[in-house]
Amino acid sequence: MSRRAWFLGLAGCLFIAAVLSGVASSHPDGLEFVAGRLGFGDSATDSPVAGGPLADYATRGVADPWVSGGVAGVIGVLVVAALAFGLTWALRRRTRA
Repeated sequence: MSRRAWFLGLAGCLFIAAVLSGVASSHPDGLEFVAGRLGFGDSATDSPVAGGPLADYATRGVADPWVSGGVAGVIGVLVVAALAFGLTWALRRRTRA
């Protein structure tokens, strides 16, 4: 795959995370909906990282919810991309010169 294709894919992911994440549904996802309908939705406990800087798809310290979600999305995309590119580079086959 060409570098241009990788760049365009990364740019598309960053656009979706930064801009389109603001229009995501605020309704519960399928699992939360079913848990609520069956009556055990309130029995869930918070994760140990629930107070983290990017908890609940938001950025702590950013007041505007649209910007907060966008920043959290961009950080998430960059972390995943760095891990993917790093693993790809580390595990690639090397030819002997």
